[in-house]
Amino acid sequence: MIPLEVLSVFFVAAVALGLSPGPDNIFVLTQSALHGRFAGLLVSLGLCTGLVVHTIAVAFGVAAIFETSALAFTVLKIVGAGYLLYLAFQAFRAGSADLPKGDGPALTGLALYRRGIVMNVTNPKVAIFFLAFLPQFADPARGSVPLQILVLGALFIVATLLVFGGVALGGGLLGSYLRRSAKAQVWLNRLAGTVFVVLAARLAIAER
Repeated sequence: MIPLEVLSVFFVAAVALGLSPGPDNIFVLTQSALHGRFAGLLVSLGLCTGLVVHTIAVAFGVAAIFETSALAFTVLKIVGAGYLLYLAFQAFRAGSADLPKGDGPALTGLALYRRGIVMNVTNPKVAIFFLAFLPQFADPARGSVPLQILVLGALFIVATLLVFGGVALGGGLLGSYLRRSAKAQVWLNRLAGTVFVVLAARLAIAER
């Protein structure tokens, strides 16, 4: 199997990638600030469930479709951008009454979890990134490559959960202060809506 030193290097790289500013951790931050730390943790679980899908896709060659097919790549990114614009619309029309007063999420746990899944799975850039990143740490001489990819993907998910969990807790703490003011709550929704629009635009213009 994969040597411990290789797994250690991979884990450090995964943590560093999770800490770098990107759509997913920004998404966790905004959801935590809007709906509380538990909401951020649920969104993080959803995002990591999406990573499970991408890991399996890479292990069994499905992710290569998004690297070779412009149509598949375009369709998926349009769906993802459309979903982000839908979230932006909801945020822009929301008022202070739509935000929770405590740490509990205003949306259901399933809805928050589903947001994370959709956000991650509909981003073809993640599939292509995994396709380029995970195989670098796999070696056919060590045995089954698909099995190695699954192990690496699982380790990447653990690193991501640790990083996003920290982001969720920090965002929830920030949001708990902002939610004490009705005006700040409204502006928090507007800021979240703007972030969703920016993320949607970034995804819409993404190239393979």
